Amino acid sequence: MTSLLGHDAQAAAFLGAMRSERLHHAWLLTGPRGIGKASFAKAAALRLLAEAAGPAPGGQGLDVDPEHRMARLFAAKSHPDFRLVERVPWDSKGEIVPEDKRDATTQPGRNIRIKQIRDLDPLLSMVPSMSPRRAIVIDAADDMERSAANALLKSLEEPPSGTVFFLVSHMPGRLLPTIRSRCRLLRFAPLSDEQMRVVLRREMPDADGREIDALARAGEGAPGQALRFAGLDIGALQEALETLARTGDPSNATRAALAKSLALKAAQPRYEAFLERAPAFIAGQARGLRGEALDRALDLWAKARDLAGSAIGLSLDQQATVFQLGSYVAALAAKD
Repeated sequence: MTSLLGHDAQAAAFLGAMRSERLHHAWLLTGPRGIGKASFAKAAALRLLAEAAGPAPGGQGLDVDPEHRMARLFAAKSHPDFRLVERVPWDSKGEIVPEDKRDATTQPGRNIRIKQIRDLDPLLSMVPSMSPRRAIVIDAADDMERSAANALLKSLEEPPSGTVFFLVSHMPGRLLPTIRSRCRLLRFAPLSDEQMRVVLRREMPDADGREIDALARAGEGAPGQALRFAGLDIGALQEALETLARTGDPSNATRAALAKSLALKAAQPRYEAFLERAPAFIAGQARGLRGEALDRALDLWAKARDLAGSAIGLSLDQQATVFQLGSYVAALAAKD
């Protein structure tokens, strides 16, 4: 789990509701991807189960002593009153691939399927085993196919006694309005730069300061996003983007060098990181603009987003793709 640093207000809101004995049966956790919503949901679920079953877990916020009996069950993925629903790999027969049959090449499906929601029915039809409470985390609720969302809605409309649902959502507008209306909303904001550095230092104790700073900028307040770029020298990519936006690269030298370096087979992970960073960089630059400059930046962002989003699926030439994305960034330097 990534650190819950920066989410004290959300923790206080949940704990206050839990201890008031008027705990809502469903919580919708919204905010940018990678900000720690899923980690928060799991921590809140564990705290809920630990306080309900006893002994009192102590600790600050959502913390639970790792030696608490509920924490040990949780860590072993064997707590009978907790379920995590997320995208999983499927075999050719439409069955979930068991965890002991998965390896580094096993990819999860694109959606959370209705079978996964229906598989909760036997659990929800019984009383909780360890305490009066049960917790279900759905990460992310945005990933549910329509039939799965409709199946979940039935449980939210008639919640089983003692059950609390935590729905993680990066894009709540994609959820059924009827699901949103049955949840208490808990919004999460990006972490500050200093909070990002604290989390990254904790997760990457051997990284040097330059990498930590570069990852903090690239993560844009989301530690999970930043950690995905670890080891990819994201700082050099950031410097190249800043140079393009500042100078316009009149000789094409920066774009050409960047395109050549990212076209190498061994550079595939950095190429994919660049596909993410280029549109995000343009969006960040647009925030400080007004008038025609803003309109131009938004147009460049839309073009960069569309190109980057289709590059992998259409197997576009990597060198040409990087050069064109670099051209969109360089166009930010144009003067009215």
